[in-house]
Amino acid sequence: MATDTATEVFEEHRPVLMGVAYRMLGRVADAEDVVQEAWLRWSGGDRSDVRAPRAYLVRVTTRLAIDRLRQAQARNEAYVGPWLPEPYVTDFGDAVADTAERAVLADSVSLAVLVVLETLSPLERAVFVLREAFGYPYAEIAATLDRSEPAVRQLAGRARRHVEERRPRYEVDPAAQRALTERFLAAATEGDIEGLMSVLAPDVRLVGDSGGLAPAPVRVIESADKVGRFVEGVTRKGVADPSYRFLEVNGGPALLVLSGGKPDSLVQLGVLDGRVQCVYIVRNPEKLRSLAAD
Repeated sequence: MATDTATEVFEEHRPVLMGVAYRMLGRVADAEDVVQEAWLRWSGGDRSDVRAPRAYLVRVTTRLAIDRLRQAQARNEAYVGPWLPEPYVTDFGDAVADTAERAVLADSVSLAVLVVLETLSPLERAVFVLREAFGYPYAEIAATLDRSEPAVRQLAGRARRHVEERRPRYEVDPAAQRALTERFLAAATEGDIEGLMSVLAPDVRLVGDSGGLAPAPVRVIESADKVGRFVEGVTRKGVADPSYRFLEVNGGPALLVLSGGKPDSLVQLGVLDGRVQCVYIVRNPEKLRSLAAD
């Protein structure tokens, strides 16, 4: 296989490889590192006996991600405060025309699901991602992980039950989520505490991730009263030279807050029945770095 052809084949499959790696790791930089390592192995190795490049590349990427995930889980034990995935800009565009498929892909990369996936073992997470997000047959997953098909089916069942028991249920209508986010922003910036309370569910939760590198609550805040007053207080203090931008992040609309044109925080809402069930705030500057150029 010529070098130019090898490059073209890899680039054709890069979006899938990045999708697998990010869902496995929840970190854009780590996912990019894994995909780059997969490229080095692909471009520098003997490809003469590779009959199915996509399957081969997914297998290499998945195994590299499992190794990286084991290292990351040990690192997360020392993480300061709640952990959220690094925001990942998603725009399926015309690449995913089917509404049902788009919903599956968006859900599998959502902040809520990725937080739950973080509690799975690396093998369980790999099986869940390949099966639930990308629809790989059990036999192919077994070959990828060098496990028997019955063992993979058992891992898949265990992972699916774990995720279903722990994942919160949110609406996936982007228009409704965007509209509620706009109401949330307007009430917060105008100091309208009543308006803010009107969009919050009584048992709403606020999860802030700063990694100890920026001001943020070190524990989850619960109840509409506490969340509303926290958001109102933070907004009242404000940021220098603020501006706001909407992005599609992790399969849904999110609000990027900028200070002097640089990312300060990213806010995404979990919405159900027209009310905010969860407020996710990412303030860790290392996790916002990839949004600076968007």
